[in-house]
Amino acid sequence: MTATPLLRLTAVHTHIGAYHILHGVDLDVPEGQVTMLLGRNGAGKTTTLRSIMGLWTVSAGRIEFAGRDISGAATPLLARLGIAYVPENMGIFGDLTVAENMTLAARHARDVDALDRARLEWIFGLFPALKKFWHYPAGLLSGGQKQMLSVARALIEPRRLILVDEPSKGLAPAIVNNMIRAFQELKDGSTTLLLVEQNVAFARELGDGVAVMDDGRIVHQASMASFAGDAALQDRLLGLSMAGSAGTPP
Repeated sequence: MTATPLLRLTAVHTHIGAYHILHGVDLDVPEGQVTMLLGRNGAGKTTTLRSIMGLWTVSAGRIEFAGRDISGAATPLLARLGIAYVPENMGIFGDLTVAENMTLAARHARDVDALDRARLEWIFGLFPALKKFWHYPAGLLSGGQKQMLSVARALIEPRRLILVDEPSKGLAPAIVNNMIRAFQELKDGSTTLLLVEQNVAFARELGDGVAVMDDGRIVHQASMASFAGDAALQDRLLGLSMAGSAGTPP
């Protein structure tokens, strides 16, 4: 890959209690691109995202963002640097309304009326259910609607880097396609994305590059085009094929 890495992990190790989860992760996330982090369940993908965000403390190695060492940096500092994180468990506030959840995610908006209206209408165009349930408690949304809200919170303000764990999980194919469009527009606007995704058709449609994890290590990193064209390599590393249409679950 020729693009300059915005995010770089070098020999990163992470322990969670007595368990050694990441075993020397080397990963480059090129600026202005979408990098898909793939791998079987338990390979260490979520731990990698959480280590980047400072939610797990790395025990060795270095994490750099825009040339700055952020190893061990506190999560609020990373947010101020322009990094957003969408966890797999969504992390929404169920007792707050959709509007209140979105306002909390907008660091520069003191109240709902201060939200960027143009950006909000763009989000509503992608996820109409959020406009419909704007004043509903987020805890009453369906699982798919909660996932939309979780992603929308990361989109409400411009971010330099967005980390997303399983964005298409629980979403209908039409909404998955809207999400692909949203991420493509973000990339075109100079946002860099690192996505963990099990829907390999989604990954193939959106990704510029791919990194494959196994047993806490990156075992392959290449362009998505070259990886998607090598069925034997996909089968060896993932145990599946990337054939199929975007928006169709694997």
